[in-house]
Amino acid sequence: MNRLARLNRTNEIVRTTRHNRPKSNTMHFVSFHYKRFSRCRCCAGVLAMLFVALSQSDATAQPLSYRSYHLEQRSTVIRQPADFRSAPLPPSAPPPTVAKPGPDRFTPQRISLDDAIRIALENDRVVRVLAGETAVNSGKTIYDVAIANTVIDQRTARFNPFLTVNNNWDRLELPTAFPDPGDPTNTLIGGFRTDQHRLDVGVSKINPLGGQFDAGVNTVSQRFQPGVFPLNPQNTSSASIAYTQPLLQGFGRPANLAPVVLARIDTERSYFQLKDAVQTQVRSVIEAYWSLIAARIDVWATEQQVAQAKFAHQFAQQRFKVGIRNGSDQAQARTSLANFQANLINARNAVLQREAVLRNLLGLPPWDEVQLTPTTEPASERFEPDWLQIVELAAQQRPDLIELKLILEADEQQLIIANNTARPRLDAVALYRWNGLEGETPAGMRVSSGPGQFTDYTLGVNFSMPLGLRRERSQLRQRELILARDQANLQQGLHAASHELATTLRSLERAYEQYLAYREARAAAAENLKIQEGIFRGEFDATFSYLNVLLAITDWGNAVRNEATALTQYNTLLAELERQTGTILESHGVWFYEERYGSIGPLGRLARPVQYPARNGPLPNAERYPSGERPAEDFFQMTPPVRLPELRREELPPPAPQR
Repeated sequence: MNRLARLNRTNEIVRTTRHNRPKSNTMHFVSFHYKRFSRCRCCAGVLAMLFVALSQSDATAQPLSYRSYHLEQRSTVIRQPADFRSAPLPPSAPPPTVAKPGPDRFTPQRISLDDAIRIALENDRVVRVLAGETAVNSGKTIYDVAIANTVIDQRTARFNPFLTVNNNWDRLELPTAFPDPGDPTNTLIGGFRTDQHRLDVGVSKINPLGGQFDAGVNTVSQRFQPGVFPLNPQNTSSASIAYTQPLLQGFGRPANLAPVVLARIDTERSYFQLKDAVQTQVRSVIEAYWSLIAARIDVWATEQQVAQAKFAHQFAQQRFKVGIRNGSDQAQARTSLANFQANLINARNAVLQREAVLRNLLGLPPWDEVQLTPTTEPASERFEPDWLQIVELAAQQRPDLIELKLILEADEQQLIIANNTARPRLDAVALYRWNGLEGETPAGMRVSSGPGQFTDYTLGVNFSMPLGLRRERSQLRQRELILARDQANLQQGLHAASHELATTLRSLERAYEQYLAYREARAAAAENLKIQEGIFRGEFDATFSYLNVLLAITDWGNAVRNEATALTQYNTLLAELERQTGTILESHGVWFYEERYGSIGPLGRLARPVQYPARNGPLPNAERYPSGERPAEDFFQMTPPVRLPELRREELPPPAPQR
């Protein structure tokens, strides 16, 4: 049985098991309790309604619905993959490979570096960054800042007025046992019924000092029966104002506004974390762009090496056939040709992989029958950085250093909260209330108390604290230590940033000097290749050795690759230097502006327009890199180092005379 058949058999067993699953024992459970409590009419009625509700719910429930009325979860219920919501992968054509490049299936599309950055930002729902040979999720999305921003309103809502309205109708009728006046040995059961309406309206407000103001009105309308009462019906009412002001714990604007300040700090942290991720993404796009150019040059250089080795192999083969040389040159030429062809396969695969990485960063599908052709040529001028200026920029603009500073500010707010919690509770309270009463006498007259006739008030100071405050003081000490630790982390971050800048500057100078050296090496290798090819073909009178030709071909190809790699790495390091100074987005014309989700505001539909604006899409970033009309690799003067003639038999030298 093959793998597909075993898989189908497994699915059939799973479906059969799921449909033949024993039914729930809820019905038996309810029936058992119904028999036990059938003597009580009320319990029987309630259980009957519960039985009907559970039966209907069980009958109409879906097979995969989560039932909350099970007493125990005795088995693991796992849904099948086909039962989950459908989420297909993005559509894409089969990607090209070195075995099936499909030259007739794609068309080249010119793309500049500015266009690449612009496409990446337009498809930037989830920020992707370069990680080795692929692009991965940075863990940041464009929604993170907006989500963190909502917490500010949640923390500020503590100071909003709070309205409470309780409107209730009650009937109170409790049985009471009392002796029978006519028969002391007998007991009668009777009771009074009270029908009442209660209305409580209150407003409370907390101010930034921690004080709470309360104002409320309370009315109760009651009607009694049976019997004669002094007032029936009667209405009692009261209006009160109260104020509670903490004097120690909970007092002051810093302690009460600290949660709001923390929410604002968290929003800023989320913003700079997103900015740091976007900076890394822009730098990753630039690196992937230059790496693609270097890979395309590697393919061209390897193709030239293959052409040179193929010509040398054919020439050595013809010389061996006419008896000019022995078979060693032919064997060596064949070996080198095979190695160059293998290197060409790797180089072409590297181009496909580099383009796939760039597509991943740009948010494009793996393949859409369009080949990306870079048109932005790398910069070849030397950059002279100002060390003091870039250090100052990094200390001020780097998002990771700004995040460390925000962590310190958050620690200071947490220290304020901990210090406030470590204080005893001492509150000053004040209450003033106006009471009123009115109703109908047994004679039918309406009587009521006068306005302000009955009042009461409360003044006091309340004190409470746990003896020792051990937990609160340990939390305060913990916050002090965390603050000291984060101060050390900030100093370490500044220290590490300066060393990163120094390393990048050294690498930048090294890459440019290597570019100059490899450019000279390429010119020398091209001249040497011409001479060695001429000697090999007999144009020059010199002692022949095919190893010299092979070494010349290898040296020329390596010089071309190294020149392109050094210059593209130099351009990548320029972007890395901008990222480490925190200015890569500004230098590329990328700016953040506020963007909030278009949901309804606190005033609902009464406010026009809706308070929160809808989402705004990204605008094109500023042009920085020149876009040419030719592929970017043409910058490296991609001309064959040696013009290879068409090999004909009559051009071979005559065989050497036999001695």
